[in-house]
Amino acid sequence: MEFDSCTFRHCVFAKASLSGCRFLDCAFESCDFSLLKVRNARFRDVRFKDCKMIGINWTPIGGALDLAFEHCLLDYSIFTGLDLRRIKLIRCSARETDFSDSNLKEAVCTGTDFQAARFSNTDLSKADLRGADNYQIDPSANRLRKARFSLPEAISLLQGLDIVIEEPSE
Repeated sequence: MEFDSCTFRHCVFAKASLSGCRFLDCAFESCDFSLLKVRNARFRDVRFKDCKMIGINWTPIGGALDLAFEHCLLDYSIFTGLDLRRIKLIRCSARETDFSDSNLKEAVCTGTDFQAARFSNTDLSKADLRGADNYQIDPSANRLRKARFSLPEAISLLQGLDIVIEEPSE
């Protein structure tokens, strides 16, 4: 099935399978996708707003994903090894979400909660993480060239450097 320029509101797709479906220029608002199956699905220019998307394994899609999430719950999801260039994760919750081996070049992740999210061999070049919090990103195990962070959260980048930071003595 193919959906082109459709808007879905208040739909429940929890535990559903969208295998083989194609979504082109679609919007989803206030939908529940928890534990969704997405094998062989295609998403191009798809926007999600205020959606619950907990525990989705996006890796069977493979290739590039052209997605934007705003105010979405993406906790416990898996994006391992995917091309997520220019993905938008704006004011989302991505707790315990796995971004290992993914390409997040030029991603916009402003205001997103990354508590216990995994970043390993992740390309975050030119990504915008201003206002994001609770992330633990090891600069020696990820690419961060020209990525944007804000204080005080950016201090967490020093944890992976095995250095000691102390308060100034008086």
